[in-house]
Amino acid sequence: MPEVLLTDLVIGESARWHDGRLWLSNWGAQGVLAVDATGKSEVMAHVPTTLPFSIDWLPDGRLLVTSGPEGLVLRQEASGELVVHADLSAYGGLNEIVVDGRGNIYVNGGCDFDPDEGEAPGFIALITPDGSVRRVADELAFPNGMVVTADNSTLVIVESFAAQLTAYDVGPDGTLSNRRVWAPRTGDGISIDADGAIWAPSWTGGHPSCERIAEGGEILETVLLDHACFACALGGDDGRTLYMLTADWHMQEPFSDNLDRLLNGPRTGRVWTHRTTTPRRRASR
Repeated sequence: MPEVLLTDLVIGESARWHDGRLWLSNWGAQGVLAVDATGKSEVMAHVPTTLPFSIDWLPDGRLLVTSGPEGLVLRQEASGELVVHADLSAYGGLNEIVVDGRGNIYVNGGCDFDPDEGEAPGFIALITPDGSVRRVADELAFPNGMVVTADNSTLVIVESFAAQLTAYDVGPDGTLSNRRVWAPRTGDGISIDADGAIWAPSWTGGHPSCERIAEGGEILETVLLDHACFACALGGDDGRTLYMLTADWHMQEPFSDNLDRLLNGPRTGRVWTHRTTTPRRRASR
């Protein structure tokens, strides 16, 4: 059974294991938090937007934050100040970010929370280590969480409104190609383990949960939860602790009503933990 590690979040998102702690974006509270094994949290950065904002790290250990509505990727300097690392405002609003083992930064966006049927305005942009920026994927239906395989050969992204995980081959220059369905499952913030299976929040099936999914769509394990899960990450000293971020979201209600309740009502956001058999993909940067 999962156990509660932390409460009193607004909306926990962008779960990451880094430097011996769980890090997350506390949407609605404008804070990046780091949480230790006892549940003690520390604010590591204050982000000048309510939501969305997501996190990852440069190879040299500096924190990156997407400031979604402004279309900016911010970088935290040693002083703690957030400065502009890349300006993607010409592409539109941003959502999730992932940095691969070569230092390529992938950022997605173009989210529309109330799209027309069949509309897929989402994109993925690449920021290379030399600072150049270009779009590398388009026509995504609400791009969400992303992971890159340990050998840097494949990027997998959640298309939330298409209810699928979509994969791309990653070229030597970071270019994405060979788009395909990795699994016909929905999700949000995802995590990949050492066997190449992906843990993903599930918003379907009548009960909120987090699922371990094999390529092709087989469900290998399911963890039932009390509220909707927004993101998950594998971590802990041995890489076998699954952290799951939940909040009281009602799928049958309009997006705006849910958001208003979470931002202005009681703080229902929590971090849950569950022990798994297969560890995380690789050691933290």
